[in-house]
Amino acid sequence: MSSISLSLRSYAPRSVWSLIGTLFLFLGAWVMVFPFIWMVSSSLKPTDEVYDANFSIIPRTFKGFENYYEVLFNQPYLIYLMNSFLVCCGILIVQLITAVPAAYALAKLKFRGSSILFGTVIAALTIPINVTSIPIYVALAKTGLLDTYLAMMLPFFISVFAIFLFRQFFRGFPDSIIDAARVDGFSEMEIILRLVLPSAVPAIAAFSVFSFVAHWNDLYWPLIVVTSQDKMTATLSMMQYQSDFDTDYGRTFASASVVTAPMVIAFLFARRLFIRGITMTGVKG
Repeated sequence: MSSISLSLRSYAPRSVWSLIGTLFLFLGAWVMVFPFIWMVSSSLKPTDEVYDANFSIIPRTFKGFENYYEVLFNQPYLIYLMNSFLVCCGILIVQLITAVPAAYALAKLKFRGSSILFGTVIAALTIPINVTSIPIYVALAKTGLLDTYLAMMLPFFISVFAIFLFRQFFRGFPDSIIDAARVDGFSEMEIILRLVLPSAVPAIAAFSVFSFVAHWNDLYWPLIVVTSQDKMTATLSMMQYQSDFDTDYGRTFASASVVTAPMVIAFLFARRLFIRGITMTGVKG
């Protein structure tokens, strides 16, 4: 009897802490998910009900069909989605082409100044696009590249975050395999393409999610360099429902819901590779 009571006393604290941890995680999940619930709920309401003082998740006046019909069919939304897709894919492809060799060099090649270069990469992580936007804009204006796909992609072709992420991953690749490949006559590019890169699929998947989501949701840079409607991205198209005198919040939130949906679906399919890639790159020294 005493052994049973002792086991119950030892089990009780664990149950309490488990309950506290579950409640804490539930609260955190609710804080993260609630903005999306509010966005979808607002997309189903008329404008005057969106910011009503008596907030309700369920709309009192349902206007979802009108809002989504306006977003999807009364404007070239497929063109906007295609523009976003082309810009995100173009940025990602060039980022991978430039970041993988640079990260491999920093991780596996011994040369003078490598530590300084890696420190520069770390320092560059702290520089936001806002700092360099003015000189980049002036350069694009003088070369006549404004309002083009290249103008939307060019500032992001070099990703220091990708270099850092892949460098951390490549450090865990066995040096013995690389040395054996060199003995067999492999060039450094062959080592990258045939040995290192196939093992880096989780890291590439993780970075692809980061890059695609960041540039899919980017409003700042397209708002600066895009002036024509046929070059608008999906995120930029949300600005059409806003003006100084009248803003259709219901359609704005409907547009935001449509823009967000592809990224949520893509993450659900790629979440295992994403989590695996973050885990594997995070433990490398």
